[in-house]
Amino acid sequence: MIDLVVLTGAGVSAESGLATFRDAGGLWEGQRPEDVATPQAFARDPDLVHRFYNARRAAAGEATPNAAHSALAALQDRLGERMLLVTQNVDGLHEAAGHRGVIHMHGALNRATCGACGHRWAAPAVMETDDPCPSCGAPATRPDIVWFGEMPQEMERIYKALDAAHVFAAIGTSGLVYPAAGFVDVAASAGVLCHEINLAPGGNPTFHQLFSGPATQAVPSWCADVEALLG
Repeated sequence: MIDLVVLTGAGVSAESGLATFRDAGGLWEGQRPEDVATPQAFARDPDLVHRFYNARRAAAGEATPNAAHSALAALQDRLGERMLLVTQNVDGLHEAAGHRGVIHMHGALNRATCGACGHRWAAPAVMETDDPCPSCGAPATRPDIVWFGEMPQEMERIYKALDAAHVFAAIGTSGLVYPAAGFVDVAASAGVLCHEINLAPGGNPTFHQLFSGPATQAVPSWCADVEALLG
């Protein structure tokens, strides 16, 4: 039985150094990151897209979990299957902190998938356009990332958990990217207590309580509070 559903976003990993991927002008190699994160971009210039994700994969590989990741992993150790963690992040830092069973709704940098047959496997450090799929052999490999315009992964399981939970918490998210931004409305309509943990309110008044501050400070404190609440 799921008592607690936690959604994490970029704010959880910011203090691990992963929120500074763009340059001072908001660009990567002269491109907006959004422009190398669509199916159309991959069809137009797969070498560029692979280069972008190879760089992101390398950056994530050098990052280490921070106190927020560790606190959530420790909370799961105590709550077990009563807690479900859903992340918009693709960096793998929750697993590096010891968390198990994370739902990566936007995919993961350490996985690859085949655009021809849908097979998934562990991504190498560097992916290239002509890499063959290990299952069907087609040169159609791509990062296992949910791009703009694609459906996030495991949505049915997420919505089922939101309906059953006692507490829903959104941590370090902007509240601007759907469908994740709508999770609080789904949870609140089911009578779930909704917490926001963020530097500042995200602008959705549906949340019942805000816990403000940097993730490394606010999340460990919140974890203690929610564990006491759930009993």
